[in-house]
Amino acid sequence: MKKQLLIVLLASIGAINAQNKQGITGDFNWFNNWTNFKPKTTEYGSPSQILNGVVTENRTLKKGTYLIMGSVYVPSGVTLTIEPGTVLRGDSDSTGTLIVTKGGKIIAEGTETDPIVFTSDKPSYDRKPGDWGGVIIYGDAPVNRHGGMISSIYDSNPLYNVFGGTSEYGNSGILKYVRIEFAGKKINEKTMLNGLTLGAVGKYTKIEYVQVSHAKDDAFEIIGGVFDMSNMISFQNADDDFDFSMGTICTVNNSIAIRNPFISDNTRSRVFEIDSYDKIENFDPTKKKTYVKLNNVTMVSNEDNSMGLVKEAVSVMSDSFLEMNKCVVAGFASVVALDEKYLNKSNYKQLKIYNTVIDNCNEFITNELLYKSSEATDWFNASDKLNYMSRVGNMTLFKNNDIKKKPDFRLK
Repeated sequence: MKKQLLIVLLASIGAINAQNKQGITGDFNWFNNWTNFKPKTTEYGSPSQILNGVVTENRTLKKGTYLIMGSVYVPSGVTLTIEPGTVLRGDSDSTGTLIVTKGGKIIAEGTETDPIVFTSDKPSYDRKPGDWGGVIIYGDAPVNRHGGMISSIYDSNPLYNVFGGTSEYGNSGILKYVRIEFAGKKINEKTMLNGLTLGAVGKYTKIEYVQVSHAKDDAFEIIGGVFDMSNMISFQNADDDFDFSMGTICTVNNSIAIRNPFISDNTRSRVFEIDSYDKIENFDPTKKKTYVKLNNVTMVSNEDNSMGLVKEAVSVMSDSFLEMNKCVVAGFASVVALDEKYLNKSNYKQLKIYNTVIDNCNEFITNELLYKSSEATDWFNASDKLNYMSRVGNMTLFKNNDIKKKPDFRLK
């Protein structure tokens, strides 16, 4: 009987997938060649050149290995181009961090067979999350703070730390076929850097095929801005995989977050954390609220246990908007956790979840204490939403969820 039930479940998921292709998609496994799920054992060459200070004129980094020392700034009017296959190692002692300031531009366009890698300067046996700073890109697109601009908490230099503006179509450059590993160093008692921080970047900024692994804080910290991302991978990062705030308008396509329940910090880590403001008094009501669309996004807790710190896949705060279409959520206590204000039925229209596979999750919609909201669950799990709930497990759900053997997280 159990075997027959499993066959029925798999057939149902297969039929849904054949029609709609939930989760990450592609005729081939787009993880191939450019990704790395074992970066701690990868040997990188010793740096032959040092990057430090301010990049004062347009510069191209030829393929090779470089050391990022301290805060390296790409200022307004300057473009830093990085050739495919280049490795940039962040200096741990000086918290090496690459900062593309408002008006500056980065062209880091690797290839599938020759990606660009930002990683730790430490030897393989000593690498750990938080070894170095990370990559920060600022633009002049909107943020919903009063005045339309904000000073970064990650950098105290007033010449380079202000971002935000009115240009929705701003262009801060390209990140494509890029890996960022072991970033997120702590800079004071309250603040840690992230893998990739995007502050107010505009629509013409191209962010795709980026893998962030083993960051000490968030993989992707997004503050305001108007842009899209596609083919993103967040792998075993400590805090949130994607953190959106301050009026971000963003669509995330064909992307994945791979969590380990024991690799997280104690600050309520989630896959997606979505809010519109930190404090209501900082919010300018004439500006847009955060609106995030997820298309074919997979969120997977890749260990079958419930003892870790990561409980909910998505947290959505009041006055923020979320759409999920053709996604897969597997292995979490709660699919979406909402604050009490959001759980008022009149606010449900701010949240759209449809054509989504939910596997091995305890609850669909909960409050922040993870208590089930039956009314909200019934609303979002109505037949017209076309969501499908199952309990088949990751090994059965995905083509290959073994990160030690070239994983393939497309649905079977």
